[in-house]
Amino acid sequence: MLSYLWGLMIIIGIIVGVFNGNIAEVGNATINSSKEAVTLCISMLGIMAMWTGMMQVAKKSGLVASFTKTLRPVLRFLFPDLPKGHVVNEYIASNMIANILGLGWAATPMGLMAMRELKKLNADSDLASCDMCTLLIVNISSLQLIPVNIIAYRSQYGSVNPAEILMSGIIATCISTLAGVIFATSARKLIKRKSGRR
Repeated sequence: MLSYLWGLMIIIGIIVGVFNGNIAEVGNATINSSKEAVTLCISMLGIMAMWTGMMQVAKKSGLVASFTKTLRPVLRFLFPDLPKGHVVNEYIASNMIANILGLGWAATPMGLMAMRELKKLNADSDLASCDMCTLLIVNISSLQLIPVNIIAYRSQYGSVNPAEILMSGIIATCISTLAGVIFATSARKLIKRKSGRR
């Protein structure tokens, strides 16, 4: 669906450029944007590799396991239906830790592995479980103490003080995470209440 949406926007942009007589500018913008995208990817590759590697080191050293134990009360609150000691708890904890540190690249593989395990626990149903929806909400709202991605982007584009958005980022993500948690827990209670009536 998203690919169709992007394709439609590109076609509309070309049509508008033709009608406005700015098709040359559209072509130049396309070439320049492609070049800029490649440059940005190359510059971000080092940061991505470093932090993804750090997450692997943390996992091998047992740091992730200790963080999982520390986050156990939070995981129990957010995911009360998960079996204790199941590997999915470690994946979810790793995803949350990576997001808190602002490492979206490191969080994504852990989130995908957690979703795969949650789907198995949901009997491979095509309908998402409450735990799957909760993980998605928590992952999207993404409490971040250090928004590494944004700082890296700001640095790449020549910001004088790339880290000045730290406090506003913390406030914004705290509010979004709180709203997401309230919604997820309320929806879970409502679903359980409705299923209990049946």
